[in-house]
Amino acid sequence: MIKIQEILELSVAERLLIIEKIWDSINHNDIKLSLAHEQELDLRLSRYNKGETTFFSWTEIKDELNATRLKPRN
Repeated sequence: MIKIQEILELSVAERLLIIEKIWDSINHNDIKLSLAHEQELDLRLSRYNKGETTFFSWTEIKDELNATRLKPRN
């Protein structure tokens, strides 16, 4: 068995690769959502289907964050 110390001695890139491999090995059908999560996802899907949801590109989000950060504080 691999010891945690061996993993911690790997480079960040190597550890990220291990995380990716572990994540990819998990069958999403084995993960059960809580009722609250299911309800939230159903609500969001319903809003999407009704056209009530606004989407933003990553560029728009970054631009907004940068604009907010650059505004002087009172």
